[in-house]
Amino acid sequence: MEHGRRESAVLTIRTVAETGSTNADMLVAAAAGAAEGSWLRTERQTAGRGRQGRPWRSERGNLAASTIVRLRAADPPAPTLGLVVAVALDEALRGHEPSLRYTIKWPNDVLIDGAKLSGILLERADDAVVIGVGVNLAYHPHLADRATTSLAEHGATVDPAAFLETLAEALARWVARWRSEGLPPVRSRWLERAHPVGTALSVRHPDGGTVEGLFDGLAADGALLLRLASGERRAMHAGDVFLI
Repeated sequence: MEHGRRESAVLTIRTVAETGSTNADMLVAAAAGAAEGSWLRTERQTAGRGRQGRPWRSERGNLAASTIVRLRAADPPAPTLGLVVAVALDEALRGHEPSLRYTIKWPNDVLIDGAKLSGILLERADDAVVIGVGVNLAYHPHLADRATTSLAEHGATVDPAAFLETLAEALARWVARWRSEGLPPVRSRWLERAHPVGTALSVRHPDGGTVEGLFDGLAADGALLLRLASGERRAMHAGDVFLI
């Protein structure tokens, strides 16, 4: 049931009471010609997805939303949009609750004191990249393999609709910079907001293998740089990253 819509010159936000997955809905909308800057927010998401197919359920009070970026011929590589979304989300969070200690973890998780606050999923279909954003505003799940948190756990009350307006505007600004200036300003801001160089990390590959080392920044293409115990500097383009 649709019950809300906000429009401006640069974005459109549509809100529904419940859906299975905002990303799945926006993939359908993208195929039907939905414009860049279109957003869908749901108050309750029952079959959302995270990276590597993990479930991402979202109850009322949290943010579950997806948008579309239409790729252009001169755009930087599409996977680097993950970094763009991370810096936009970090900016939006600081705008609403600046006192909390946010940290970006590769590629695009935002943490508070090392605990996962949000998740971002990018899915491409032809020239459209659908970007799903989930933020634990009011509550957080308890996961076996990682610490999680919410803004509410830190005493903050943030309205999902108001937060999404801030996020949508921040993302539009950062996508414009990504297009006009390339990846360097995005990479620079990402590094400013990330955990320090030298942080111990474990990277778990999709096949189950793990690599441990020290965070050594980002490569020019946005890959994670890991300094291994042998001294080798390895670029990681995929995997789940955990703070050790």
